[in-house]
Amino acid sequence: MDGDGDGDGNSVKTGKKFRVGSRKSQLALIQTNIIVDQLHLLHPHHKFEIVGISTIGDKILDVALSKIGEKSLFTKELEIALVEGEVDFVVHSLKDLPTVLPEGLTIAAIPKRDDPRDAVILSMNNGDTPSSRKIQLSDLPKGSIVGTSSPRRIAQMRRKYSHLDFLDIRGNLNTRLKKLDDPASQYAGIILAAAGINRMGWQDRISAHLELDNWEYAVGQGALGVECASSNLEVINLLQPLNDPETYLSCIAERNFLRTLEGGCSVPVGVRSTIMPVPTNDLHLSGDVYSLDGSKHIAVHKTASLSEVFVETYDEGSCDMTSVLTITFPSYHPKACFIAAKLGRDLGEEALNSGANEIMKVVQQLKTNSKT
Repeated sequence: MDGDGDGDGNSVKTGKKFRVGSRKSQLALIQTNIIVDQLHLLHPHHKFEIVGISTIGDKILDVALSKIGEKSLFTKELEIALVEGEVDFVVHSLKDLPTVLPEGLTIAAIPKRDDPRDAVILSMNNGDTPSSRKIQLSDLPKGSIVGTSSPRRIAQMRRKYSHLDFLDIRGNLNTRLKKLDDPASQYAGIILAAAGINRMGWQDRISAHLELDNWEYAVGQGALGVECASSNLEVINLLQPLNDPETYLSCIAERNFLRTLEGGCSVPVGVRSTIMPVPTNDLHLSGDVYSLDGSKHIAVHKTASLSEVFVETYDEGSCDMTSVLTITFPSYHPKACFIAAKLGRDLGEEALNSGANEIMKVVQQLKTNSKT
């Protein structure tokens, strides 16, 4: 808001304080500060107070994520604070956000995506040297244990590295790294999202990346999502400049693919998305669904043009925006968000018709049986 003046006849902007919700882990706070730093540059007269909040996923560390039975493991308490007015907006890892948010909430900003790949970190117990860092998963002895909390990663790994064993590993990134490097550790290595490792400044620990030519990543992986009340136009306008068009549109397509499958953390689903340059602005989306043991695999892909020049029709009414705010961007079709959403939905339907439906039924049944 604008002030009345500084007493010398000059107009002065007086700032406002915004409360920003965040998980309490080091990575979460780093990610929240990334957003806050960008907002400070755009709005130097405003103040931003970070409010740390613990979530269910932070508290339950002795059970695999897929067995807890809650889709909002890392978001529920943050969203409660948002609904109750304790914070003005919340910063999430976008991959943690369900494709349907609570009534009255929206994703108002998706900034430029970091590296979406998965990365391998090997144990330091055998000596951390430049040569040891070049070791690949294929070089590990038969029966070596690799830690990950992701059913998708396990399913993908079992297809290519059948000689390895995979074991759940929980906790924030600091905790997982300590478990890996403990002299008594059973883990030969762990798989983590490269974006989180980069933000923590641990790039030198990466032994290998799982390259996108051969590996899919989780929906929204590498991106941050900023959530607020859909009625809070002041905050929405504050956050709008943070949006990156390519990341925003790609993630809408990815989220709609997952939404159509009605999958969550317990279902092995991977994606890859890219947007080609003008004039076509083609959005390429690939989606993969795996059985838990990786033995069954459905792969589908589609392309849609997001350019106003090349687009003839779009299907606005039938597209679920997965709780992402509708935004227009220069150089893209005015309804590019709906085109991206439709692409994700159509790809999801193709996957279901190609056999993903049967895979997911089995996954859900196994999940149900594991709770009884």
